[in-house]
Amino acid sequence: MSEITRAVPVARPKPIQAVPLRHPWRNLLAFALIFLLLAFIIDAAQREAYDWPAFALYLFDVRVIQAAGVTLALTFLAMIGAVVVGIVLAVMRETDNPVLRAIAWGVIWFFRGTPVYVQLVFWGLLSSIYQTINLGLPFMEPWLVLETADVIPLFWIAVLGLALNEAAYMAEIVRAGLLSIDPGQTEAASALGMGWWLTMRKVVIPQAMRVIIPPTGNEVISMLKTTSLVTAVPFSWDLYTRTRDISAATLNPIPLLLVASVWYLFFTSIMMIGQSRLEKHFSRGQLGHGATPKRRRRQDRADRAPVVLASPETVAAPSGAGAPEGAGMSDVAGMTEGDAR
Repeated sequence: MSEITRAVPVARPKPIQAVPLRHPWRNLLAFALIFLLLAFIIDAAQREAYDWPAFALYLFDVRVIQAAGVTLALTFLAMIGAVVVGIVLAVMRETDNPVLRAIAWGVIWFFRGTPVYVQLVFWGLLSSIYQTINLGLPFMEPWLVLETADVIPLFWIAVLGLALNEAAYMAEIVRAGLLSIDPGQTEAASALGMGWWLTMRKVVIPQAMRVIIPPTGNEVISMLKTTSLVTAVPFSWDLYTRTRDISAATLNPIPLLLVASVWYLFFTSIMMIGQSRLEKHFSRGQLGHGATPKRRRRQDRADRAPVVLASPETVAAPSGAGAPEGAGMSDVAGMTEGDAR
């Protein structure tokens, strides 16, 4: 007797009839919020105090656009300086040198412990405290005497004040990212002969960016809004101060405040999109990367789908005969090697 092995599907099990959890109060709350939002929009569109014609007039005013550009320049220059100084402070905090650790801790303690507005006021008074900058040897006549107000413009004083304050926070963010990496990875890199810089560039920093990017994005957005405090320097070319000056001349502050808010929201939206793309870039290869709630639900349904199993069945055939008449290609492929001979 020759034997042919055939796969016979097992009966499909009945799927679980799961009933999704209903949230009637959540839907009711959503409708209530939408109703309140529409009511506010309709009321605001008809309220004269908002003065929408003046809002449209000043939204793309040349002075406002120039002030928006200055605000962006303040934001990015201050953040670049903050990131550089923050990295230095973070490395100093983790070094074995107690003097460097103490200096870094003191700088972070001071700038995190005092209000940024107070710091900007002091930076604005820098030219009053140090009226001249003397270059030369100590206890001798200076070779060169420079007026502080001429050497350091108010724009760069504002950048310096914002950068040093933000550097204290960036130092802790960078330090948290570095501490999130398993020490075994740096030890393995050292065992392979990789130097400190190569280990940081190839092993530590790419993984630490997953931890560093989200809070850094928040700090950039926060810096954009903190630039409105540079009026304490006093620097008057940022977006908020410029719109405030225009409103003081027109005696109509509400539409100018709306203009500034729209520009801040526009820049914030662009920064949030950039932050999201950076997070996706540095999260490649991470478990669950790119999985939205909708994709997770679809994957869960696919994982719970019943699987069709197959069990072999032995079918007897007359001795010397080949495949039974009408057998398909899968049945012929299932013949034993002895039957083929």
